[in-house]
Amino acid sequence: MLQKNISLKTYNTFGIDAKASFFANFSSVDDLNTILKERENRKLFILGGGSNILFTKNFDGLVLKNEIQGFKIIQESENDVVVEVGAGMNWHAFVLKCLEMNFGGVENLSLIPGNVGASPMQNIGAYGVEIKDVFEYLDAVHIETGKVKRFSNKDCDFGYRESVFKTYAKGQYIICQVGYRLTKIHKLNTSYGAINMELEKQGVNNPSIKDVSNAVIAIRKSKLPDPKKIGNAGSFFKNPIVSTQTLQILKQKHPNIPNYPSGPETAKLAAGWLIEQAGWKGKTYDEKYGVHKNQALVLVNYGNADGDEILKLSNLIISDVYQKFNIELEREVNIL
Repeated sequence: MLQKNISLKTYNTFGIDAKASFFANFSSVDDLNTILKERENRKLFILGGGSNILFTKNFDGLVLKNEIQGFKIIQESENDVVVEVGAGMNWHAFVLKCLEMNFGGVENLSLIPGNVGASPMQNIGAYGVEIKDVFEYLDAVHIETGKVKRFSNKDCDFGYRESVFKTYAKGQYIICQVGYRLTKIHKLNTSYGAINMELEKQGVNNPSIKDVSNAVIAIRKSKLPDPKKIGNAGSFFKNPIVSTQTLQILKQKHPNIPNYPSGPETAKLAAGWLIEQAGWKGKTYDEKYGVHKNQALVLVNYGNADGDEILKLSNLIISDVYQKFNIELEREVNIL
């Protein structure tokens, strides 16, 4: 059943009070197809956890809230296991479920906001791990036909914070279930120095996947604001990828610029460092919105900002960083 003129404030982690002309939630493929038949050519927006969206205006169309749940083992061997998870399940709840069952591979992705369905769409990643490393398949409903299509890892065409669902298949499918291949014999990834430092701080010498998760949670909590307390969407900008030639030019002016290899002739820079060096960290505007004091990658709504104000702030940051470093930042958050 479609609801009319619904506030989306509680459905997005920025806490922006935009309204949807029509709103419905679904908890199964059958529910979804029933709603799609009532769509009447209205514009569609699929809402998951609302953690990667900035509403700058009301949505004159139909917002669909994905609430498909479920966690089941599809196949299992001595070394690994494939689990299928409902796209509406909270991502961190999924990670905790895996830890409870001693299934490894997603512990580095602990405490990332949002729902399971966004994980392959965004190819979410943190601390040396990306979804493509554990992704097995997903099932998605084609909006126009209502038919379910299965996408393999290759089909998803994963890139840095990108997939087919953000490029040539954008707006064509609704993800319903996701399959992950997880480990039973674990190979820990603690290559990011912050994890090793946190494990040492906690006195852990022989870490388990749970220990790695706890370390990641501690790091994230120390740097990132809780969306339940301060409106935000996590990292607002992508870390830029540049050629090694560009990196060498930057190093001449900025010898300490953080960088990480990302390919044979490319390097990834830290967007947060660039923004901080440009002087934006901790800036606030009318006590309504600004840049977080502990992490320059995070734009925050202190309670009364509208989406357009935050978008304009992001434009100022992009322009200033380009002027100072000749690097053009790209937003990770979707603007609507």
